[in-house]
Amino acid sequence: GMSTHGIGWFPAFVNEGAFRTLRDDWNTNVVRLAMYTGASEGYTGSAMATHEALVRKGIDICIKLDMYVIVDWHILADQSPSVRKADAIRFFDEISREYADYPNIVYEICNEPNGYSQWDNDIKPYAEEVIPVIRKNDPDSVIIVGTPTWSQDIDKALSNPLEFDNVMYALHFYAATHTDWLRQRAQNCVSRGLPIFVSEFGCCDASGNGANDFNQTKKWLDLLDDLGVSYCNWNLANKNESSSAFKQSASANGNWTENDMNPSGSWIRKWFRGEIQ
Repeated sequence: GMSTHGIGWFPAFVNEGAFRTLRDDWNTNVVRLAMYTGASEGYTGSAMATHEALVRKGIDICIKLDMYVIVDWHILADQSPSVRKADAIRFFDEISREYADYPNIVYEICNEPNGYSQWDNDIKPYAEEVIPVIRKNDPDSVIIVGTPTWSQDIDKALSNPLEFDNVMYALHFYAATHTDWLRQRAQNCVSRGLPIFVSEFGCCDASGNGANDFNQTKKWLDLLDDLGVSYCNWNLANKNESSSAFKQSASANGNWTENDMNPSGSWIRKWFRGEIQ
């Protein structure tokens, strides 16, 4: 499926027409709702309620359309999930209580821990506090946990996994930057039984911009299909960057044509539709 860009910056893309087009024309079955959680990224003061209302709107649309939805607590600028742990606990408690009866909701409790954030002394302890909050409301839900270095160091989770059922570990890649070495890590972790979910990937470099590398993207997606690993492309927006699926001139409301799409959007749509072999 597709991941939104930050819903606080591109709220218009959280709409039924867009998601229905992703389902019916793009042949996808999951939308990831990326809610950036740093105060410097707009998740502060009264804007917090606005962001959270957009998440609820997106969830409700996915329920109506019978699509999976990933509720993404989008750690980035804060580096460590522990910075906003109290907010995360409140948010996931509320959402998991409200939507406990819906099996299509997946919780991604920390997007891309980075900088000083480490698995053993930071990310894992955070997860050990947040996961039980969700589990008491929704015991069987699938939960995705980010891994260090912008969700590339899944090997750290392999060495010291969480002791919960129905937990997966996030692996993120950008095809022009992350190549054979990270694919080998993914293969090794899956072969040793680690459940991974590629909740974000791009066809370009790790900045979200630069030239697309569709040959490397295809190597990645062929591997993930072989391994049975699910994935979401970054991003459902019309930002002026190569990772955005749409040109700045494109509407957010779906029913897109080729003229609306950036090269990455055109390519990934064809991939989802089985038109690239």
